Amino acid sequence: MTTFLRDTTTVFSREFAPVVREPLGLLFEMGQPLLFLFLFGSLLDGAVGSSWQWFVPGILVMMCLTGPMASGYTLLVELIGGSMERLMVTPLNRTAMLVGRTMKEMAILLAQAVLIIVLSIPLGFELYAAGVLAGLAQLLIFGIGLGASSFVLAIKSAPSGTLFYIVSQTILFPLLLLSGVLLPLDTAPAWLRTIGQINPVTHIVDAQRALFSGDLANPSILYGTAAACAIAAIGLYLGNRAMRRGV
Repeated sequence: MTTFLRDTTTVFSREFAPVVREPLGLLFEMGQPLLFLFLFGSLLDGAVGSSWQWFVPGILVMMCLTGPMASGYTLLVELIGGSMERLMVTPLNRTAMLVGRTMKEMAILLAQAVLIIVLSIPLGFELYAAGVLAGLAQLLIFGIGLGASSFVLAIKSAPSGTLFYIVSQTILFPLLLLSGVLLPLDTAPAWLRTIGQINPVTHIVDAQRALFSGDLANPSILYGTAAACAIAAIGLYLGNRAMRRGV
């Protein structure tokens, strides 16, 4: 266990160091979420009840989809460049390689989420501390699954990388649009609402909105947590197996 924790810390430090050296890149990645927050969120004011309690959780889920889900790109670059092959012959634990990379993505996601929440308070977002903490925990669990799955996709896509771009972009937008992240599905056609209920991200979005509104007894929280845990378990299992089989 000591060796595993040491290797995980080593990989995390290696992956996080470029972020520390170039913090402007982190802010640049937040351009789209901030644009949606300040412009699109204002357009929804009054259209969906308490618009900020409804919209901010949606933005956080969107960040989770566009961030950790695309995190495999850095691994893909290393696979194409050959640096990952040199790393794989070191005595580093393979599982630690996956966990360290995933934790780096979660640290970035958490920092971005906290910034979005802080910037939302002057706009009218009401802070329910217990609900926000539980919501962030659920979001991180969801992000772990997405990040690990993205690494699997990167490994399977090497050396060309074409599969990574095709699959990630093909999955991303349907998951966003059919989960009610930006617009409510209540007025959508019946067939769209049916597909939306099959989409696991829908349940996570509903749970996030309940938590961020302080409605801790809402049953949607249970469904959302179950969906997030299932995605995390599947992602970690597949990611660990891919790393152990070698690149």
